[in-house]
Amino acid sequence: MNEEQRLQSSQIQSPKKTEKTTEDFAKYFQTTYQPPSLKDAKKRGKENVNVHYDFEIPENIKNLGQDKKYLIRTYGCQMNEHDTEIMAGIYEGMGFEATTVVEEADVILLNTCAIRENAENKVFGELGHLKPLKMENPNLIIGVCGCMSQEESVVNRIMQKHQFVDLIFGTHNIHRLPQLMEQAVFGKEMVMEVWSKEGDIIENLPRTRKGEIKAWVNIMYGCDKFCTYCIVPYTRGKERSRLPEDIIQEVRHLAAKGYKEVTLLGQNVNAYGKDLEGIEYGLGDLMNEIHKIDIPRVRFTTSHPRDFDDRLIEVLGQGGNLLDHIHLPVQSGSNDVLKLMNRRYTRETYLELVKKIKTAMPDATFTTDIIVGFPNETDEQFEETMSLVREVEFDSAYTFIYSQRDGTPAAKMKDNVPMEVKKERLQRLNALVNDTAAKKNAAYEGEIVEVLVEGESKKNPDVLSGYTSRNKVVNFRAPKSLIGELVQVKVTKAKTWSLDGEYIENTAEVNA
Repeated sequence: MNEEQRLQSSQIQSPKKTEKTTEDFAKYFQTTYQPPSLKDAKKRGKENVNVHYDFEIPENIKNLGQDKKYLIRTYGCQMNEHDTEIMAGIYEGMGFEATTVVEEADVILLNTCAIRENAENKVFGELGHLKPLKMENPNLIIGVCGCMSQEESVVNRIMQKHQFVDLIFGTHNIHRLPQLMEQAVFGKEMVMEVWSKEGDIIENLPRTRKGEIKAWVNIMYGCDKFCTYCIVPYTRGKERSRLPEDIIQEVRHLAAKGYKEVTLLGQNVNAYGKDLEGIEYGLGDLMNEIHKIDIPRVRFTTSHPRDFDDRLIEVLGQGGNLLDHIHLPVQSGSNDVLKLMNRRYTRETYLELVKKIKTAMPDATFTTDIIVGFPNETDEQFEETMSLVREVEFDSAYTFIYSQRDGTPAAKMKDNVPMEVKKERLQRLNALVNDTAAKKNAAYEGEIVEVLVEGESKKNPDVLSGYTSRNKVVNFRAPKSLIGELVQVKVTKAKTWSLDGEYIENTAEVNA
């Protein structure tokens, strides 16, 4: 970490918890405490982003976790899942062993999400459940990381009401986990290191992937869109793209290890490459290169309609391992609400984009995100959302009641839609989405689909479960030796959110 980054970070050690009174703690907050800075997080400087390939765990702490176990609980998006895989790799590089039993853990880390109030409430609830464990075992290390750690209000609350937490760090300095763990284990004080301004790109981080069938591949960090309701641009920083050659090398490595599917990740994944200096290279160009790699399935998420350009559509139209399932968040069908959200597209341009994609990929399936009850949303504006859902015919949608996030522009707007109205709108929207999903799935009855078998069904260990290329869940009976394979399944029954089927052992039937 260079000197500039040291200045950007706030590495704070709190008072010794066994020696300070409440009054001492209050005085400490007034004189010493330096929380994450939302003001600094809002800055988008022109500083060069450097790429580092020299990560290593210091020799003196490679055995820090010998005979110890770690547990990471992950909340939120796929990017958090990806970050958890890296932290798991770092822990295992220090000699820790994974566990899923809290009572066995020597380290418990909560990798948090800040996108909605409900996600934050879950984390604070979990901290409450962990406090008795900490009281019984003072040597237990409890840490909070992820997007919540980048919020001033959250860190203040932890410092004031959850003083038993040992470690707090943010989204930009995961590579510093070995050093932070060393301080947490050997020190008597809370360790905090939160960078309010993002750092460089760190390659070659260890990673313990969840499974050997599907893999996340992060291609960029951050977001510059600044939708008025969203805290992510502040918690994840400005857009920074990995170099194409590093991404392609990672995908090739996964293909060589036998992975069947990769998902390219970014907070705004189709803005990839816009910050790369000296070359014109976007997500379409990257997908075109990955199209040539011998890996059966390639997906990407999450897209922003503003950055879904013609080059990307052209490349996706080649098909092959580039799947035609498109997640395209719309958030609202009303131009007035979209303007308040700062989405910077209109209902008409969104529908035109959908039309373009369907022309290039006639069988493409669409999923989306929708917020109901945004400040000032009228009944008429909500009906515009409903009509857009009918027109596009989404296969599924993630639907949410608007959740105010401190520090965002929307938090300054009057939240003037009554909760009972929000709930009624959400209920109506979900009913429409469910009806459309059921009709879409019904069209699969009698069809033969290719399924990537991921494992046993959650409801029945004698049934296997997997996904089609268009992200449809299929449950069927077959030998467990097929887990991890691509197989042919005939759909026998369609449900709203899944399909039941029969495994086709004789592939000659498929070609008949």
